[in-house]
Amino acid sequence: MPRPMTVLVTYRPRKGKEATFSRLLARHWPALKSAGLVAPGRPRLFRARDKRTGRRYYVELFAWRDARASDRAHRMPEVLAVWGPMEPLLESLEIAVVEPF
Repeated sequence: MPRPMTVLVTYRPRKGKEATFSRLLARHWPALKSAGLVAPGRPRLFRARDKRTGRRYYVELFAWRDARASDRAHRMPEVLAVWGPMEPLLESLEIAVVEPF
């Protein structure tokens, strides 16, 4: 059986785009789940604020169903309908594969 792959995604929206981005982020997990790409469970979503700069950003922790699920997501219209509009709203995006330590 394939092993889930846990990722920690940091989304840094452009100034003035935080509200639009947060509404789009709310659609992210449902799109991945309906496409059968994620492991059972729910994502952990956080709205964060950099203590030094005050800039707001978002962090999402979830598990792909397996190591190839993110590749499959790039071919699924229901996922691309969320990812496509995200890109112009973001200053940067960081994706870390994490494992227990």
